[in-house]
Amino acid sequence: MGPLFFQVAQITIIQFFSVFGVFFIFGFILSEIQGLILKNYSRSIGWRGILWTAWLGTPVHEYSHALTALLFRHKISEVALFSPDALTGELGHVSHSYNRRNLYQSVGNFFIGLAPLIIGPLLLVFLLYALVPNGREIFTYLSGNHESWPALGGAVKDFLIRLFSPDNLMNYRFWLFLYISFAIASHLAPSKNDRRDALNGGLLIVAMLFLFNIFVLLRHWNIAEYSLSFFNFFAGLASVYIYVLMISFTHLLVSALVLRPWRRKQP
Repeated sequence: MGPLFFQVAQITIIQFFSVFGVFFIFGFILSEIQGLILKNYSRSIGWRGILWTAWLGTPVHEYSHALTALLFRHKISEVALFSPDALTGELGHVSHSYNRRNLYQSVGNFFIGLAPLIIGPLLLVFLLYALVPNGREIFTYLSGNHESWPALGGAVKDFLIRLFSPDNLMNYRFWLFLYISFAIASHLAPSKNDRRDALNGGLLIVAMLFLFNIFVLLRHWNIAEYSLSFFNFFAGLASVYIYVLMISFTHLLVSALVLRPWRRKQP
């Protein structure tokens, strides 16, 4: 039982970091970028400057929470898709409750807390395909296999060149896509409460995953093949997140450049 326990624990830890590595590391980086964007607006045209993206991005964020809460049968008591408050910095919220004895609802906290990081990026990929003429080609450069940092850097360079191609810059649909993407990507990052709720549900998932791994090994299933399928799914999700980070970083650069003259005027 000792070797089995050690093997299952090792597999589960790897899977744990695969899940939380994709969601939480991406969420952390996105939060940092989002904070810098907010600073650019706050130091130039004031806190309300962020509202030009928040009026659209915040409802997408909150609707993601609400939709997922309903999926996991949580009781929603209040939904504020867009209610900006300069004092607290809150832009919207969803209040919900659940039966702590219900495993399905408890596990749902993980997906509810991180719902914007799941629904938002998929929506951004859809917009890329729907609004940008060469959208499918653009995304291909990020979704391929990049086994080294130089390869990933080359893919990012190709992504930017093709995204800001002369044909796209002359197409009004591209500018519509860019604005909507900025608005959504700027408000995907989870709040502290979102991360806390997700962690609570995530710990339950890890415990269930540990038990499932024991079952897999006792049944003598091919654990390597099972794990590979597991990792491939999150590798594909990581490609979507790289794309979202590129959109967010582009917004950061644009906000820094466009708002720079106003920032100089501040005392």
